Amino acid sequence: MTARAHRYIAAALALGAAILLAAPLAAERLVTSVSTHRVLISSNFTGTEVVVFGTIEEDEIPVKRETGYDIVVTVRGPMQTYIARRKERLLGIWVNAESRQFIDVPSYLAVMMNRPLAELGDPDFLRRNRIGLVNQTFRQRLGADFADVVPQDPFRAAFLRVRASEGLFHEETTGVTFITPRLFRASVPIPGIAPTGTYQVEALLLSGGETIARETTAIEVLKTGFEELLATSAREHGLLYGLVTALLAICTGLLANFMFRRD
Repeated sequence: MTARAHRYIAAALALGAAILLAAPLAAERLVTSVSTHRVLISSNFTGTEVVVFGTIEEDEIPVKRETGYDIVVTVRGPMQTYIARRKERLLGIWVNAESRQFIDVPSYLAVMMNRPLAELGDPDFLRRNRIGLVNQTFRQRLGADFADVVPQDPFRAAFLRVRASEGLFHEETTGVTFITPRLFRASVPIPGIAPTGTYQVEALLLSGGETIARETTAIEVLKTGFEELLATSAREHGLLYGLVTALLAICTGLLANFMFRRD
């Protein structure tokens, strides 16, 4: 066999290896959809639910999963910056003491799963894949640095607790329901005080403590009617909006004084 033939064989083997390495290791993929891609907020909006539907599709050669499938649906609202403050009692008065700034964290966060968090994988796996409220990344300003901290940090724990009490952070271990072995649904609550903007919807397919597939989509939360007009005016014509608001306040005060004055 000539040297040229050897080179051709080596090239063919290298190409075959590259194709095998490039092929996906998982034989399943996720296909998801949402009940609506737009949530409209009006003056009487008190909250709603967005339903996430999904199916697990297999390739021509199915893979048998002895541990079955798990699904985690995570919805993250627009990123915002918040400040958490700790109060102390000083001379009988509660005053602000230490504070911690959270940089670009989700304004809304919901995690829905089909069984308890500890049963989905080991702590390192859950942290790497940001599964569960406690394992989300909350970047904070620590002096001159920016970093996340341990879940037991008091400011981090207090931030999670306050946001959950407001209904803006939500975790449900039975939030995902399998209708069939490969068809699932999850109901995501959108509270009446939900911030407007684009919400990322991420679905993870897990099995045996491994991530098999990932699918993302998005929904929009928008104001409509008179609320939309006010929000747009305040955002695009701030000075004029401020002057009109001040003028209305003055007129309202004068009218109240005229109506209720005592001669």
